Amino acid sequence: MNNISLFRNCCLKILNRSRSLHTTNKLSLFWEKDDRGGYPSTLPQQGIKEKMRSGLAEMKEEIKLWCHEMKENLESDPQILFRPEEVDVAWRFKNPESLEKWIATCDSDYNEGFSNCTLARNMYGNAVFSGNINLRVPKDGRVYRAGYCNIKTKPFRRSFKRETYLNWIGYNTLVMKIRGDGRTYLLNIGARGYYDVAWLDQYHYQLYTRGGPYWQIAKIPFSKFYFSSKGRIQDDQHPLTLNKISSFGISAQDRHGGRFNLEIDYIGLEYDPKHVEEFAYEMYKVDKGIVSV
Repeated sequence: MNNISLFRNCCLKILNRSRSLHTTNKLSLFWEKDDRGGYPSTLPQQGIKEKMRSGLAEMKEEIKLWCHEMKENLESDPQILFRPEEVDVAWRFKNPESLEKWIATCDSDYNEGFSNCTLARNMYGNAVFSGNINLRVPKDGRVYRAGYCNIKTKPFRRSFKRETYLNWIGYNTLVMKIRGDGRTYLLNIGARGYYDVAWLDQYHYQLYTRGGPYWQIAKIPFSKFYFSSKGRIQDDQHPLTLNKISSFGISAQDRHGGRFNLEIDYIGLEYDPKHVEEFAYEMYKVDKGIVSV
């Protein structure tokens, strides 16, 4: 077999690969500048021997992750983001390792309530977010409202402890296949801004579930997500920035309390060419002094 045939076969293998999502990866450098430069570090300082010992212990997993990144770069397809009405799965829970990318928290973890929740896999290979929302407020004089549970993705990172973010710039719709209990859940998308004051910005939208034994596919355009910062909805609204997604989460919180159960098959993304809305919330300028932005 000549070189041309070998090159052609390699190209065909890459084009026929299975579809997947890729995190942003601009440069293949092992060292990157810390965005928090100039701020005092709160991490405990280690000696050179301790750093070498801990680094060598993690070297095997980091090299394995680096090889996976290089494979993704070689197999990346720039046309994958522009295939209309096809769902690209971002998270699925068919193996136990998939749950390691998520963390479940509730108010009792911070001594701010008595709720509890778990994220586990059932016998069918689906994720089940379940627990109990307890509205009882601790009598400490500090907390005045309680009752929430939340699941959230862990910070995305590349090999050798380098941070990274998801790039959803080619999509305009969030797609979820779920089986709920009739409750309303809150979807949370973290979008890391370019300045430190925007690192805690979040975008939210309500996920309405029907309840019952049947699955439902929820399609939510990104233009419907509204902007908040540190838990407060902002007067100055603007669309979600999709090129630096830092986290995705689901919250269970309402004024009724009690047991809840949300089963998730997959969470994916889609480009809908028929959806042309850029932002769903009309903004208008007002005179200074009437409202602060």
